[in-house]
Amino acid sequence: MAHRLAGLRSRGSRAAGDVRPRAGRRFRPHRHSDRGGARARPARPARAADRPGAVNAVAGPPGAGVPLYLVDASLYVFRAWHSMPDEFRDVDGQPCNAVQGFARFLLELLERERPRHIAVAFDEALDSCFRNALYPDYKANRPPAPEELRRQFAHCKALSAALGLNVLAHDRYEADDLIGSALHLARAHGHRGVIVSADKDLSQLLDGHDEQWDFARGQRWRAADVRTRHGVHAHQIADYLALCGDAIDNIPGVPGIGAKTASVLLSHFGSLDALLARVDEVAFLRFRGAAQAAARLRQHRERALLYRQLTTISLEAPLGAAAPRFARAGADAAALADLCTRLRFGPLTRRRLYAAAGLGEPPLS
Repeated sequence: MAHRLAGLRSRGSRAAGDVRPRAGRRFRPHRHSDRGGARARPARPARAADRPGAVNAVAGPPGAGVPLYLVDASLYVFRAWHSMPDEFRDVDGQPCNAVQGFARFLLELLERERPRHIAVAFDEALDSCFRNALYPDYKANRPPAPEELRRQFAHCKALSAALGLNVLAHDRYEADDLIGSALHLARAHGHRGVIVSADKDLSQLLDGHDEQWDFARGQRWRAADVRTRHGVHAHQIADYLALCGDAIDNIPGVPGIGAKTASVLLSHFGSLDALLARVDEVAFLRFRGAAQAAARLRQHRERALLYRQLTTISLEAPLGAAAPRFARAGADAAALADLCTRLRFGPLTRRRLYAAAGLGEPPLS
């Protein structure tokens, strides 16, 4: 699961001169509010790729299926929180910089792709996920989100719903589980997935013509490309993380088994199950420390299996009434107008939101 909370600090606790790094080129800090006098950037027409040779995310190869866009929303909310300036405030004087940045991300996605089927998944199971019952230390290394950010998550969900996008959230399942469950269900109805996230964990879901899209970097890949990126095949990602661990989620892995060794073992045995069933063969493999690796695998067998339960994305999360096709619904004009006023969106952003929602010109404020 993506790194949601590490490094969060109270806004008031930053020392003078503490500069936050930009989270990606899609979010550029602007030191002015969105004003009517700002030069408007015309919306780009929908297009399938950013560069020659890139994967066609709209049409896809013949027989690929209708694209279902699955957005890892929390990742982009956190990026906006860290990259947008603090000066954005709602009508109550509360920070709304994360909502402003998330709105810009959503608008660019909608303007470029014009998806007919889309779901936006949010993390609500920050300390109540089913994984915490299996392993109490799961994500225990992360500080709680500040209240000012939690409030903005609610606004981001409301904005997504007002635009007619399907919102997925659950108090026992993480966004990754909601995305995996949606894709698993939608495949049976002729869809292929376009997973909008940079999170490597989500690569385990890729199959056939599915894509993963790191929106900030403009990079797309399919299941066949995962080994080049991560050293193991897409279907081996959960086993790989169980072996070498995932510091982001506070999963230690098998002691002494690093990323390179985990890749070598899975390349030879194919899966964690086969590896543990044939663990006596490990000592005879030709890599440094093979005998020690075999001993550690025997000693930590049950731990490795537990860790795989944590790293495997669930395909059984409840999804609500939008399933299984996740067609985009009509916008809620009243809700959108209220959000535009409450969050003090500028004229340019309002026009873009109303255009993306198919509502024409926004009312005069």
